[in-house]
Amino acid sequence: MKFIVSSNALFGHLQAISRVINSKNSLPILDCFLMEMQDGTLSLTASDNETTLSTSLEISEYDGNGRFAVSSKTLLEALKELPEQPLDFQINPDNLEITVQYQNGKYNLVGQNADEYPQAQELGSNAVSLTIPAEILTAGINRSFFATADDELRPVMNGIYFDITTEDITLVASDGHKLVRCKTFGARGEEKAAFILPKKPANLLKSLLPKEQRDVKIEFDDRNAMFSLENYQMVCRLIEGRYPNYNSVIPQNNPHKAIIDRMTFISALRRVSVFSSQASSLIKLNLTENSMKISAQDIDFSTSAEETIACSYEGKPMSIGFKSSFLIDILNNIASQNVIIELADPSRAGVIVPEEQEENEDLLMLLMPMMLND
Repeated sequence: MKFIVSSNALFGHLQAISRVINSKNSLPILDCFLMEMQDGTLSLTASDNETTLSTSLEISEYDGNGRFAVSSKTLLEALKELPEQPLDFQINPDNLEITVQYQNGKYNLVGQNADEYPQAQELGSNAVSLTIPAEILTAGINRSFFATADDELRPVMNGIYFDITTEDITLVASDGHKLVRCKTFGARGEEKAAFILPKKPANLLKSLLPKEQRDVKIEFDDRNAMFSLENYQMVCRLIEGRYPNYNSVIPQNNPHKAIIDRMTFISALRRVSVFSSQASSLIKLNLTENSMKISAQDIDFSTSAEETIACSYEGKPMSIGFKSSFLIDILNNIASQNVIIELADPSRAGVIVPEEQEENEDLLMLLMPMMLND
């Protein structure tokens, strides 16, 4: 079997799918790429047994069909140093010897039997299908990913929950301290359905989606989901279990509202949080009419800081404590110039929303308060 392929095109596609491969694998074959030549199409696959990512290249010069597995690390390191040029692959099907010839030299490798490579899971006949524009899916994953948990006891919290209705699609993530609910009206399902996407495939989509122009097709059943992009296809195992009722934890009727310039708020939080206790990162927000005092102290080291910024505030004076790193994370994942903080009392969660929502979107973030000593 022979084929000629552009070094840059091959390296770009292999690098994109290599993010699936774990540094340590239970099966040695999972350290490899699966390469398959079929009638002028070179298919490339990487897998960790739970997530499989594949892509393909059209080849104009080839002779014969076949498939083989090859060490991902060796091939990537070898291709990384090559400038753009045609690569001539020659594979001996009997002993899987691979010769890669380029302008001034050649590489010799030994492949592995492709039959040992695990197959991607097939979806069941009850699979649900929907399409969602790439930019909407990108925005939803980007805004919610940071709020996912690392909780071995509650694995359902370790992913992004897709809540699909006939009117909208909502992406939810929470670690029990903070929660993101990103609802989009720019896409909808044909029926009510839901699934929990694990962190790793969500992170892979984060890197692949920005290059996409077309709609993404999502198909899923009880156990697996398939994401079909323009140049890539990903099949992943879903997190099984029932996601908590996220709407029940969002406080309604918050009478105290503060409107603040987002970047001013982030800058002040970063300065003041330096002086907070390293153990708790507690910062205190003291809200009075048209001003917010941000303060922090570390009793162990006798350090403290406070800063006052202007804001538009309606309601009675209030003091509430938050973990500064969580609050900064939330503000960094909102795009609008101003944010609205809605509060009920110091013991209930604060709701943070952009003053101006993006088109066809309803974004809400929630942060649980911390106890104040005073």
